[in-house]
Amino acid sequence: MGRKLTLLHWKILERVILAAGFRFARQEGSHRSYVKVGILRPVVIPTHHEVPVAIIRNNLKTAGISREEFFQLLDSD
Repeated sequence: MGRKLTLLHWKILERVILAAGFRFARQEGSHRSYVKVGILRPVVIPTHHEVPVAIIRNNLKTAGISREEFFQLLDSD
C-alpha cells in the first residue's frame, strides 16, 4: 500500500496544495481556502499545528490528488 498518511502541520499541507497548482483565495477565521481552475470545490485547510488525517484525505479527494501524487509533492521540497 505504500506510505501512511500522518498528521501534518497546516503549512506543510499548504505547500503541497500550492505545488499542485492551487492558489490561496481567502481566509475565514482559522480556515484558509484554495482554488484551482477545473476543481469545483475549494480545498479548505484549518490552520492547526496538526491537521487530522481525515481532513487531509478529504482535501486530497476534493483536489483530485492521488496518494502517490501527494507523496511526490510532499517529497519535492
